[in-house]
Amino acid sequence: MWTKTDAERGQRNGQHRLSVVVPVYNEEDNIGPLVEQVHAALTPAHWPWQLILVDDGSRDGTAERLSQAVARYPEHVSAIILQRNFGQTAAMQAGIDAAQGTIIATMDGDLQNNPSDIPRMVDRLLAEDLDLLVGWRHQRQDNLWFRKVPSWLANRLIVAVTGVRLHDYGCSLKVFRASVIRQVRLYGEMHRFIPTWMATVTSPARIKEEPVSHFPRIHGESKYGLSRTFKVMLDLLSVYFFMRFRAKPGHFFGRIGMLFGLAGFLILASLAWAKLVDGEAIGNRPLLLLGALLAVIGVQFISTGIVTEMLARTYFESTGTKTYAVRTVLGDPNDAQHGIPKPEGEVTLQASRQPAPVRGREAG
Repeated sequence: MWTKTDAERGQRNGQHRLSVVVPVYNEEDNIGPLVEQVHAALTPAHWPWQLILVDDGSRDGTAERLSQAVARYPEHVSAIILQRNFGQTAAMQAGIDAAQGTIIATMDGDLQNNPSDIPRMVDRLLAEDLDLLVGWRHQRQDNLWFRKVPSWLANRLIVAVTGVRLHDYGCSLKVFRASVIRQVRLYGEMHRFIPTWMATVTSPARIKEEPVSHFPRIHGESKYGLSRTFKVMLDLLSVYFFMRFRAKPGHFFGRIGMLFGLAGFLILASLAWAKLVDGEAIGNRPLLLLGALLAVIGVQFISTGIVTEMLARTYFESTGTKTYAVRTVLGDPNDAQHGIPKPEGEVTLQASRQPAPVRGREAG
C-alpha cells in the first residue's frame, strides 16, 4: 500500500490512484496465486495501487494466507478480517470504506477473474469519463444449467425491471469512480445490483460494460447455487422500490390504494343503485363484502403512503441526505455578477474550483 505521503503527493498532482477490493471466503488455496497475479498485472501500471483483501469470516486457513501475503507485499497489500461471516455485500462495503484510491476495482477471489483486465478497464473509465465499467463474461466458464442459464434469465429480468441495460450483472469485476460509489451504501445481498444502485446517483449513460476473461474454478467450492435465484427475485423488488419511490414512497402505496379503493367504490355504488333504485336485496350478496373489503384496503394503503411520506421527509431532513447528487459546479452560484446581489454583511463561501480532470494515460 502506498504511504500517506505518496497519496497526498498524488492528490496534489491530480494523479489517479487505484484500490482493488477482493472479498474472500474460504479461499485459502487461491490467496497466494491471486496476490501474485494482481501484483504482476498492476506493477507496470502508471498509477499507484493497493490491494485490499477482505476475509468474510473464513473457517479455513484463509486468514493465515492473508497474513503471509501482507508480509510478502507490504507496500501494496493489506487485509481486513471480519469478525464473522457477514456476506459478500458487507465484505465488499468494508473494502470500499477502507479504499484510498480515486478509482476502485472489485473482483472475486476464486481466480475466475483476470487481474490483467483491470488496467484496460481503468484506462477506458478515465478516457471515456465513466463512473462505472462492468465486466462482461461473454465466454463464461461455468456450468450451463446451474449457473449460466439462471444468470441469463436473471440478467434479462433485471434489465426489464430497472432499465439499466447490461449483459452480465453477476460479474464481480467492476471499476468505479470512488467519488460516486461512495454515495451508495450496500446492504443485504445488494452487490448483485451495484449498477442499478449507481444509476440512482449518476446517469445510466455513464455506466458501460467491457468484455473480460473468465476462467473455470480450480481450487475451492462455489458459494452460489440455485437458491440465489429466489434471493435475486426478492432483492429486485427492493431495488425497484428504491429506484422509483425512494423520495416519494407515498406514490407507490397511493397507487395501490387508489386502485383498490376505486374498485371498492364502483362495487358499492352499483350495489347502492340496485338497492335504492331497483329495490333489490343486497344484504346476502358476497359482492357487498368484497366491495367493503376493497374500500377498506384502499384506505389502508393510502394511509400507509401518507405515513411513509412523513418518514421519508424525516429521514432526509434529519440525516442531511439530499435527494440529488452534484457532479461539479462551474462558476460561483453565489456571485453577485450573475444577477443575484448578495445581502449586505453576508459572508459567502466560495465554490472550490477544481481543474478539469485529465483523462487517459495523461492522468498519471
